[in-house]
Amino acid sequence: MPDEIFHDRRLASIYDSLDPDRSDLDAYLRLAEQLGARRVLDIGCGTGVFALLLAQRGTEVVGVDPALASLEVARAKPGGDRVRWIHGDATALPPLQVDLATMTANAAQQIVDADAWRGTLRGACEALRPGAAFVFETRDPAARAWEKWNRADSYGVTDVPGVGEVESWVELTDVDGPLVSFRWHYVFRVDGQELTSDSTLRFREREEVEADLTAEGYTLSEVRDAPDRPGREFVFVAHR
Repeated sequence: MPDEIFHDRRLASIYDSLDPDRSDLDAYLRLAEQLGARRVLDIGCGTGVFALLLAQRGTEVVGVDPALASLEVARAKPGGDRVRWIHGDATALPPLQVDLATMTANAAQQIVDADAWRGTLRGACEALRPGAAFVFETRDPAARAWEKWNRADSYGVTDVPGVGEVESWVELTDVDGPLVSFRWHYVFRVDGQELTSDSTLRFREREEVEADLTAEGYTLSEVRDAPDRPGREFVFVAHR
């Protein structure tokens, strides 16, 4: 089941306003251009920000996500009809032959189950044409990002168009080995309703991801730094 922020309709509708800075996608756009990718599979596409940026450039895009509310937000955006949206995950894709598959932001870490993770890697590989690339990111556990997941460091008020002011903050709820759980709070000032969204991310070591990619038939080409978050992310570039 997707987190509430993705599958609750009221929360999904404000997601983009709460996270408006998507400069993290610039590196993915540049890479797609460098690779000459004409067909792209965006796994965990959410509200479709990256998929729509690609579509605006004339790229044929398939966006897949298990959260129906997020896909409905994506479909309703300008240009939403240019993307093929699939409600589901990468373990059960239709036949595809894409030039590039991606998992941006936290998509990879949200797959916490080992079988689902391996199935996602396998499904992405099967969707790639021979020699095509799979690119995704995951936080470096050594940076211990969760140590700042608290109200003091995260509280903010966002004026959402058509909705009004929304207060939001995060609290860490559990750290169990590689699994880190946390809860986001959202208070809609217009009516006082508070909604919460519980999440768990899996922090994988670089060597673990490399071994998983090799086991699923990939050739690992490079592990990059995220240019906008130096020292905090691993960006994996693998090929079928």
